[in-house]
This record gives sequence, C-alpha cells and structure tokens, in this order.
Amino acid sequence: MTDTSTGAETAAETTAQDPWPTISRLHTWLTAHQDLPRNEEILLRVLKLSEEVGEAAQAVIGATGQNPRKGTSHTWQDVEAELCDVVITAMVALRTLTPEAPEVFARHVERVAERSLEGFGG
Repeated sequence: MTDTSTGAETAAETTAQDPWPTISRLHTWLTAHQDLPRNEEILLRVLKLSEEVGEAAQAVIGATGQNPRKGTSHTWQDVEAELCDVVITAMVALRTLTPEAPEVFARHVERVAERSLEGFGG
C-alpha cells in the first residue's frame, strides 16, 4: 500500500512492479551458498522447479480434500503461496541461465501474447 503522506511505496509494491532486482538478489544469495560447477547449478535450479510444482499439486489435492487419508489439509491460500514459489523458482532458474533474464522473459511474454491473443481484440 502506498503511504499517501510520503508517496512512498511498500517493498511489496516495488517488488510486484519489478520483481527482477529481488530475483537477482536471491540468485546471488543462492550462488554464494553453494560450490557447484555452472552446469550443475543450472540443472539443480531446474530440478528445484519440479519440486515446487509438486508442492503446488499437493496443496491443490489438500485444498480439494482429494486424499481420503488426510482430508482437507490445505487452503486455497496455501495453493497461492505454492504457485508463487513456482514462479519465483522459475525466475531464479532463468536468472541462473542468463543475466539477461528480465529481457528474455519480457520478449517471451510478448511472443506468447502475440501468438495467443491474435484476433482476440486485446
């Protein structure tokens, strides 16, 4: 929420508008806490994405009560959080692959939008 008295944005608003500086900081932090060859670092970051997708799937199963042994074990807010973890992990993996991750991502979103929204009127 913007502080109307100063016009200052909260950290969450700033990150929401441009998450890449935070993603870059996360990438730097992760890299500082490991000693892996570049190819292994990339591989493990992509594998981490699979782990996060699995956690999102588990949260959906829990939110819908589809595991009879566990019942309703998660909320839809848990699903939201897990999906955010998927997005963050994917962004960090992309940043690991290329320092131009923000530009690569923006170009790709444009290509997908052009291809998908053609003739949609928006």
